[in-house]
Amino acid sequence: METQTPQTTRGWAKKFYTIFAGQAVSIFGSGLVQFALVWYLTQKTGSATVLAIASLAAMLPETLLSPLAGTLTDRWNRRTIMIIADASIALATVVLAILFATGVIQVWQIYAIMILRSVGGIFHFSAMNASTAMLVPSDQLQRVSGVNQTLRAAVNIIAPPTGALLLGLLPIQSILLIDVSTALLAILPLLFLSIPQPVREMDAAGKHKTSVWQDMKEGFAYIAAWPGLMAIIGMALLANFLLTPTGSLMPLLVTKHFGLGVLQFGLMDSIWAFGMLGGGILLSIWGGFRKKIWTAMSGVIGIGLGILIVGLAPATMFWLAVFGMAFSGLMNPITNGPLVAIMQASVRPEMQGRVMGVIIGLSNLMTPLGLGIAGPVSDAIGIRTWYWVSGLVCLLMGVVAFFIPIIMNVESKRNGSGEQSEQQIAFTAAD
Repeated sequence: METQTPQTTRGWAKKFYTIFAGQAVSIFGSGLVQFALVWYLTQKTGSATVLAIASLAAMLPETLLSPLAGTLTDRWNRRTIMIIADASIALATVVLAILFATGVIQVWQIYAIMILRSVGGIFHFSAMNASTAMLVPSDQLQRVSGVNQTLRAAVNIIAPPTGALLLGLLPIQSILLIDVSTALLAILPLLFLSIPQPVREMDAAGKHKTSVWQDMKEGFAYIAAWPGLMAIIGMALLANFLLTPTGSLMPLLVTKHFGLGVLQFGLMDSIWAFGMLGGGILLSIWGGFRKKIWTAMSGVIGIGLGILIVGLAPATMFWLAVFGMAFSGLMNPITNGPLVAIMQASVRPEMQGRVMGVIIGLSNLMTPLGLGIAGPVSDAIGIRTWYWVSGLVCLLMGVVAFFIPIIMNVESKRNGSGEQSEQQIAFTAAD
């Protein structure tokens, strides 16, 4: 199989951004579908329970299947996975469009299609993320992560109003078919461009020497043997647990503390997305510090500071909370972009899928846990307290991380004593 060498990275930008452009169009189409389906369920049922189940249908497959999807990504051809995943999502969306067009659509059918789309999405993300490490030189990964963060922020900003406009002009099945078209545009470049594959040991018959279960266990063992990565995962889990509820609690903060209404809540929601867009653009132009971990930990400090400002803002200084939310959004890509780049540059090519799959699965598990605890705690001790604690803990985590060698040396995979771990046999990082 083809592996990344100095030769295969020549002209990387043309190949990668051709594939990326197709994926960008597809992500926008998926954003339109997500908005259209949520709005349909809202109008059709008016039920918070229905919307909660829809969110679970979109989230649970990603949480539960990420480790398996990552393992299979490391075993199968990644370009083929992306083609099949996009095609499967498109096919599921065609079925949904037919159900709407014929007037036989039921809520449970929407749930089922959302689950299928989520399964296709996690396989696609896993394969695309692992492929990026093979297509992009490691000294450009942080900048490319910034471009990706910019794209996702732009979709979050543009897709909802575009979806609202289209719903006023077109039946919902036509919007669904737009997503089918964008999925096909994502597939098109993959039919003509190759993606380097990591080398895996095969037996004489050309079959894998290990089972899927053994590969999955190897992924967990790889992570467990890397102290710096374990520490970063621990930080990410704690941050997700603390920060996810801040979005859910925002309507109550705006109404009860600031005494304001829906327009101001909408502003807080939008300003975070615009801040994230700015952070993605900044990272894509700047490229971050030479050591990616410096950039990431600076971002963690910034997120914590922004959330702390939101919580500390007096009732008469709503503008200060707006600033804090914008700053937190700005720092989000500065944190996540470099962390993804570190994984792509440092993890062995044949382990990329498994490592990211485990990280995504564990991180997503923190979302329902955080939401379940934040509500009662905030009712008991005050909404602002959750923001104070979340912001302060994240800020301190980022500061303390600069003094922990296993975290600061994570890119070179050195343990605390300065000796190389056996995972040093890895994809070359250019830091």
